[in-house]
Amino acid sequence: MSDASNATRRTALHERHVALGARMVDFSGWDMPVNYGSQIEEHHRVREGWGVFDVSHMTVVDVFGRDEESFLRYMLCNDVAGLKPLSAQYTAMLNPAGGILDDLIVYRRQEGFRLIVNAGTRKKDLDWLLSHATAYDVEVEERALAILAIQGPDAQSRIVDVLRAMGLTLSALRPFTMMEQGDVMMARTGYTGEWGLEIVLPDRGALELWDSLMSAGCAPVGLGARDTLRLEAGMNLYG
Repeated sequence: MSDASNATRRTALHERHVALGARMVDFSGWDMPVNYGSQIEEHHRVREGWGVFDVSHMTVVDVFGRDEESFLRYMLCNDVAGLKPLSAQYTAMLNPAGGILDDLIVYRRQEGFRLIVNAGTRKKDLDWLLSHATAYDVEVEERALAILAIQGPDAQSRIVDVLRAMGLTLSALRPFTMMEQGDVMMARTGYTGEWGLEIVLPDRGALELWDSLMSAGCAPVGLGARDTLRLEAGMNLYG
């Protein structure tokens, strides 16, 4: 994904969004699609069928090392020691007074942890993590990866063939569990209240996946409908 210090950042799918006629807006320094025509129609496509969101503006941070667990137990409000491998947890990053710096999802991988934090709090979150990591035997590494969120009642049955064509096999994941195949992470998490799968992968794979989803009839959905869907589902927004 593009990252120029004094320019608006773009995801790997930027040209795809423009070609589909998306209305692009600045979102925390990223040029992102707010809708592709009708936000209301996109909202209903996710509620009644399936849709895909490009959420590659969000920040992926890997945490690993001998003290990875104790470090995250200090930094986050929920206890990651209770997380089994290949599972996830909604949590919050706290300041010393117990105030919330950001909400996020933490994933326990086979080795190490992965955090996905909000785009609007990227610098604050990274600075906070790095400033405390020096007291632990731990590495904190931001990853330049794309994220596609496939959501909706039809997604579970339709996504299987799309992934199979890419050489990926989707297991029967329960909510807040995950799996990894090569450099692709698939997690049963989302922000709409519907069946959801969030896929974290390199840019080249994101382009292939997006094109395959479009060919399969999946609706492109902008950040506008993502906001109304999460609000309707009673999900919080921070950052």
